[in-house]
Amino acid sequence: MKYRKLGGTGLRVSEISLGSWLTYGGYVERENAVKAIETAYGLGINFFDTANVYERGAAEKLLGETLRGFPRDSYVLATKVYGVMGEGPNDRGLSRKHITEQCHASLKRLGADYVDIYYCHRFDPDTPLEETLRALDDLVRQGKVLYVGVSEWTAAQMTEALAVADRYLLDRIVVNQPIYNMFNRYIEKEIIPLGESKGIGQVVFSPLAQGLLTGKYSAGGGIPEDSRAAKLEGLRKNITEEKLAKVQALSGIAGELDISVGNLALAWVLRQGNVASALVGASRPEQVEENVQASGIELPEEVLTRIEEILG
Repeated sequence: MKYRKLGGTGLRVSEISLGSWLTYGGYVERENAVKAIETAYGLGINFFDTANVYERGAAEKLLGETLRGFPRDSYVLATKVYGVMGEGPNDRGLSRKHITEQCHASLKRLGADYVDIYYCHRFDPDTPLEETLRALDDLVRQGKVLYVGVSEWTAAQMTEALAVADRYLLDRIVVNQPIYNMFNRYIEKEIIPLGESKGIGQVVFSPLAQGLLTGKYSAGGGIPEDSRAAKLEGLRKNITEEKLAKVQALSGIAGELDISVGNLALAWVLRQGNVASALVGASRPEQVEENVQASGIELPEEVLTRIEEILG
C-alpha cells in the first residue's frame, strides 16, 4: 500500500480508503462487514470513512466496534455532520448546536475520544459560515477533531470558507470529499485547481461509479442479484448501454496491462496528485483485496490518451 499526504497537512493516508455508505449497518451482513474492515486494515488501509447519517448511526457503531481491536494511533478515522438525525428543527444542518451535539454522539457511537477528520457533509445555506467554522474550530481546540473537511462543496463555497477562517484565525479546511470517477469529472475544472493552490486534498468517493467500473455489469447481461444495483433503483437507472460499451472498451486496455478494469479506474483517479485517496466500499473482503492492488499503479501517457478517447 502506498500513502499520500492529505492536502497541505503532514497527515499520510492510504491511497485506497474504506467507506461505509450503503454497506455497514445496512444491507451488508455484519460478519462480512467486519471481515472487510479487518481485511482492509491487514492490507495496509489506514483510512476509514463513515458518517452519522449512514443507517442513522449504525455504520459508525459497527466501524468503531471493529476498529477498537487495533491501536487508535494506527488508523485515520473520519465521520461527517449535516444530514437529518431526528425530527426536531435543529436535528440537521451546520449550526453550532447541531455540530456540537452530533460530534459528541458520533464519538460515543465510535467509542473514540477524537476523530481525525470531521466533514461538513454538505453546504448549509441557512447557517452563517462563521458560526459553522467557529464551532468546528472549538472542537479542534478541544482535541475532539484533528482536521476539518467538507464534502461536495463548490469551489466558491470553499474559497469563502477559507477567507472567513483566515479573517478570524479559525482552523482551515484541509480536505474535500467529492464524487469523482471516469463518468463524473466535474472536479477537474475548478475543485482540483483550488485544492492544489490552497492545500485542500481530495478524498474521492464512488471512484468505481458504484460498481459500474468494476465490469460486473454487461450489456444484455442483466443485473446480478447480489449487486447494489439490484437493491438501488437510482443506480440501475445510471447503468446505460453507452456506459457499458465504454466499460467494455476499458476492459480491453486493462487486459493489455494485466490488471482488472476496476484497478484501471482506480489508478486513473489516482493519477491526480491532488487526490489523496480513493474511497471504496466493500460488501465482501475479496473486494477489498482486489481494490488495494490499484495502489502504486502508474498509467503511461499513451494509456491515458487511449482512455480519454474512449471516455470522449
